[in-house]
Amino acid sequence: MTYELECQIEELRAELRNAIDPCERRQIEAELDLAQAGLTLAIAEMDGRVDAEPPF
Repeated sequence: MTYELECQIEELRAELRNAIDPCERRQIEAELDLAQAGLTLAIAEMDGRVDAEPPF
């Protein structure tokens, strides 16, 4: 799962470098933030720092 997120992040970074329209840049930046947060969470789950199971 982390490999796919890392690939998505790299693709979004490339898109961001080429984006000219401010609205498009904001959208890509938001998607990039979400992907980076997802990667951080996935790594934390793999390291055992975060419990992936719901508390109930």
